[in-house]
Amino acid sequence: MEEERGGPFGPARLFLANRRRARCVSAELSSDFHTHSFHFFRSAGGVFNLKCRLPLSTSTFPTFMKKTFLTLATGVALVAGLPAVVSAQTSAVTNAILNQRSGLLDKARTDIDKAIVNEKTSGKAKTWYTRGEIYQGMLESPIYSKQLQPGEGLQKAYESYAKTVELDTKTGEFGKQAVAKMSGLYGFAFNDAVNSYNAKEYDKAISSYKLASQLNPQDTTAVLYSAYAYEAKQDFAGAKASYNQLLGMNYKSVTLYSRLLQMARSEKNDAEAAAVLKQALAAYPTNKTFMLEDLNMTLASGKGGDALEKITKSIASDPGNSNLYAVRGSLYDQQKKTDLALADYRKAVELDPKNFDAQYNLGVHDFNRGIELVNKSRKMDLKTYQNSGGKKMEADGKKIVEQAIGYFEKALEVSPNEVAVLSSLQKAYTTVGRNADAEKMNAKLQSLRK
Repeated sequence: MEEERGGPFGPARLFLANRRRARCVSAELSSDFHTHSFHFFRSAGGVFNLKCRLPLSTSTFPTFMKKTFLTLATGVALVAGLPAVVSAQTSAVTNAILNQRSGLLDKARTDIDKAIVNEKTSGKAKTWYTRGEIYQGMLESPIYSKQLQPGEGLQKAYESYAKTVELDTKTGEFGKQAVAKMSGLYGFAFNDAVNSYNAKEYDKAISSYKLASQLNPQDTTAVLYSAYAYEAKQDFAGAKASYNQLLGMNYKSVTLYSRLLQMARSEKNDAEAAAVLKQALAAYPTNKTFMLEDLNMTLASGKGGDALEKITKSIASDPGNSNLYAVRGSLYDQQKKTDLALADYRKAVELDPKNFDAQYNLGVHDFNRGIELVNKSRKMDLKTYQNSGGKKMEADGKKIVEQAIGYFEKALEVSPNEVAVLSSLQKAYTTVGRNADAEKMNAKLQSLRK
């Protein structure tokens, strides 16, 4: 130990012999012994040494000065027994901070891990905040991160900052800093989750996504991706919980409602599907998919009047949708509103010539009208047939059936093995005398039925 005397009335200044290794900690400890105005230095051995150089002789000083120095010497003697206590309470945290600032994060980690289990320091926000900084520093370091177990740095940094906030509140000196620090951990948690998901380690991914969500409670991305991870592991209850959490965060998307609807359908839970669809339509009232889903539910329930109203609204929002016209045409058919039905079928094939339902239904309408005339003419006796226009009636009927054949053939192009179309074409060909074509349809029907 080297010593340097201060002024005649000032305290002695103390220096370690090895100046390069000396670390001044007066900022840490001076408040405890302020009345003595002592400066503490940490020796290489880790023990706090206090030394005060007194004058060689007090005879040269006035009497009051002698008393002053005697008092000072007594103070030194009393304090000399304190370093071990001070060290036990604060040196681990202090050393951790010093090593952290020097970039020696492995040593800082050792020191702070001691402090965290010491009853004198484990209840201090500063201790936990320092621990968080050290583990975050290791996590961010390409060198020291290798000394951590998978997920260890992130978890310990997070729990340290969370404990800091618990002890100091969000507005305290360290609590405020801890809140800011936690947001910097989000990227690590999210990346860990993505890597785990890509490795098909879905439980780890879900855990990391949840941590990311805790680190940034306002962010919806981690919650959404956790739902995908739950679905990947076939945990639909977990997926629904994440999707509903998003709804609680006022997050809405067509995909979210579609997934909830699909899961409800896969579980054959009609009540839940109806509830989800109601929410979806409230959020997206003109969405074609949801409108059609609602229409299908209504049709399945047999409520034709409600279905007609809903599909008309759907057409208003999507006038270029051929299928909507075809479906409404079939509803008009059920209500015996033939003219309205035919108008919708024609609009459907105008928008999409490959609309099977519209082409086939137009064919059915024409075939039924045509065959009615043909059959009526064929029921006449010869005299009536010849004198009452029976021949013309039959010809007109066959002409209408020929129109039906055109629709049936277009429907067959869309669905070549559709039995209903093949059967209808066989009858239509036979009616107009196209027997070879009728035989082809019959042969195909027989091959499909084998």
